[in-house]
Amino acid sequence: MNLLAGPFILRAASELAFSKATGGKDERARFSEEQIIGILKAAEAVGNIREACRENNISEQTFYRWRRKFGGMEVSEAKKLRELERENGELKKMVADLSLDVRMLKELNSKKW
Repeated sequence: MNLLAGPFILRAASELAFSKATGGKDERARFSEEQIIGILKAAEAVGNIREACRENNISEQTFYRWRRKFGGMEVSEAKKLRELERENGELKKMVADLSLDVRMLKELNSKKW
């Protein structure tokens, strides 16, 4: 393996090429919900999790994480889950913004003019 040495870190040349090709960012998802559910159902049908993981080039840890999150779901339910997670994130941001506004107003109101 060809390692490139920087002042503080060593990186494999293939990692560096990947980093440059993707702009330094890892892609968030390699598999869609439909693909994940298909992989889970196929592994269930085969009965051999290791073989299913090897065929799909995923780790067993990833498989079990997916099974915990998507186990027993249909594709439409997974899409609904993704939408609810997105909405929940937006609501959390709104609560954070409002909490900051309330904090600033309390601080402003507590000062004597």
